[in-house]
Amino acid sequence: MKQASTRVEDAAYDLFQKTAASIGTTPSDALRIFIYSFNDYHGFPYPVRSRRMEVEAFQTEEDATRFATELAMEVIQ
Repeated sequence: MKQASTRVEDAAYDLFQKTAASIGTTPSDALRIFIYSFNDYHGFPYPVRSRRMEVEAFQTEEDATRFATELAMEVIQ
């Protein structure tokens, strides 16, 4: 069995705990349910969309790679 973990801001996790408790579950069980559902759907079990009305495409693959790399570096720091 593997363990999955991630980092989120304190306020987001506190709300996650409260919301999970309000529906009679735990954060661990909520994540476990999400993982099984994600796998069953072969992706997100709900629509994933941007709140922005327009999405600007990257000009090149290099631009997209640079953006993804910089974003990943911000997350792991």
